[in-house]
Amino acid sequence: MQTGQLSGYVQQVIDMLPVVVVHGGAGHIPKERAELSTSGVTSAVRAGYVVLRGGGSSMDAVVEAVTHLENNPAFNAGCGSVLNVKGDVEMDAFVMEGKTLGSGAVSAVRNIANPIQLARLVMDKTSHLCLTAEGAKQFAQSMGVPEVPQESLITEYSRMRWRKNLAPDANPVECQMGKMGTVGAVAVDSQGNVACATSTGGILNKMEGRVGDTPCIGCGGYADNTVGAVSTTGHGEAIMKVVLAKHILYQMEQGQSVEAASDLGLACMKIRAEGLGGVITVDPQGHWAARFSSRQMAWAAAQKDTLHYGLYKGENFTQSIDVQH
Repeated sequence: MQTGQLSGYVQQVIDMLPVVVVHGGAGHIPKERAELSTSGVTSAVRAGYVVLRGGGSSMDAVVEAVTHLENNPAFNAGCGSVLNVKGDVEMDAFVMEGKTLGSGAVSAVRNIANPIQLARLVMDKTSHLCLTAEGAKQFAQSMGVPEVPQESLITEYSRMRWRKNLAPDANPVECQMGKMGTVGAVAVDSQGNVACATSTGGILNKMEGRVGDTPCIGCGGYADNTVGAVSTTGHGEAIMKVVLAKHILYQMEQGQSVEAASDLGLACMKIRAEGLGGVITVDPQGHWAARFSSRQMAWAAAQKDTLHYGLYKGENFTQSIDVQH
């Protein structure tokens, strides 16, 4: 590549940065809740983009975006989490940054409003990658993270679906309908650093103590400056079997685009583990993708002061980032 071509390429990359992408979970979203889902992800991606435009890091941006989603009762994370078989909330969260491969996770936490922020503290303040249950609770207390009443994390919608699924004649497929799944974000900042964040309440009426893909490195997410970043959503056990996030980044290492790598990962999961799901993916140059094999996935992206969003396959609506949806 000639010097003039190289400078032009560098300028093109700079023009594509920063970028942030979020998802609100893959699955089947009823029509009456579709607007809640779309407005939620667009609001979250704006929050993350504000951080990036202000010079913040990709890690700051993804944590800010996911915190927004955890605070929105329409999603299965934070205050909208689904309930386990006993009617309790148990949440998982994960963060990772691509410069040093720093990461942090928590699993089966109960009385924390924003598990994603606790996961970041695990990354920043400990030498460990994941803390669980009582250990995560004690760490939160030592960090001054306030406990919240469990009732503040339980919505009437979650309680209704929990009760419905307890019925002897419950249809498991029907009961999963309306589940707005795991939430997540990926970003590249103006320095070319990538990061991911993923948070979830898990699957409806799960066994107590069940931990899914979200806090497992390479499954619920992965970030590496040499390749890119991924956040996943869908059936956790299937995602874990194929180590979905790392699988997609491997495809990118082999030369696949963000779109093709994402599709190949999802296809592998469907064939080998009979699982459906969705992913958001970015590379360090600012190319991004939001792909899913499920019926729907609420997603939004912000780049070059433009907001992109969709819910069904093939959708990519756009508007100015400064225009409220």
